[in-house]
Amino acid sequence: QVQLVESGGGLVQPGGSLRLSCVVSGSIFSLNDVGWYRQAPGKQRDLVAGTTSGGSTNYADSVKGRFTISRDNAKNTVYLQMNSLRPGDTGVYYCNAQVTRSEEVGYRTFNYYEENLWGKGTLVTVSV
Repeated sequence: QVQLVESGGGLVQPGGSLRLSCVVSGSIFSLNDVGWYRQAPGKQRDLVAGTTSGGSTNYADSVKGRFTISRDNAKNTVYLQMNSLRPGDTGVYYCNAQVTRSEEVGYRTFNYYEENLWGKGTLVTVSV
């Protein structure tokens, strides 16, 4: 069973920092595109930052210059460094990943297939 496990959320004062981690638990062939999403109370889930397998990154305008997404492919882990946090950053942060998995179907013969995964989220609260 392959799962995404987020960690690093918590309560922080405005101006503070947190680093979120998203770890792929289980065996995969490769970790491809990954995104961090935020869902504030009563609102939809929006993309905050994303990274491709090639290392490209993109950010929501509201977090540019404050958040940094990075990845360690050897550890199947993606991070979200959040600095200069604001009350508006409060919400549950979810990790979404596209992974490639493999299954052995015969002698030295494998099938490869894509899978989209969501984590259960980690709560970030920015408040005095």
